[in-house]
Amino acid sequence: MTQTAAPTATARPALLRVLQIFAGLAVLNVLYQFVTAGQLFGDNAPEEAHGTGAIVLHVVSGIAAIAAVLLWRQGVCRLSLAVLAAVVFVYTFIQAAIGGYNSLGVHIPGAMLLTAGVVWLLIASLRLPQGRGVRG
Repeated sequence: MTQTAAPTATARPALLRVLQIFAGLAVLNVLYQFVTAGQLFGDNAPEEAHGTGAIVLHVVSGIAAIAAVLLWRQGVCRLSLAVLAAVVFVYTFIQAAIGGYNSLGVHIPGAMLLTAGVVWLLIASLRLPQGRGVRG
């Protein structure tokens, strides 16, 4: 008979730290996106920089979402946090798809919504208990 080992004491805090770091990187990346978006209206518009920032946001929010889902499965965080992380990740693709000069009326409010989502994710991840979690 084989037994699966219970998660080690360092597995949960390490995974929690991954969520917190990548949620923080998502917040910083959104700030970077605001800076590059503000420069898009000049003659030397950094469209590539803004596009690259979007790709980086997909990656960091995706890693945060994976960490949140794993933490939920371990009983460290609530399902709502995992869902929030997944929604933020998916929404980065929607936001990128609607980005463009002809759709600024949708893209800019979408950026505000995405900003609220990543900040909420960061704050929620920082408020998670370091020890035993709560399943829900």
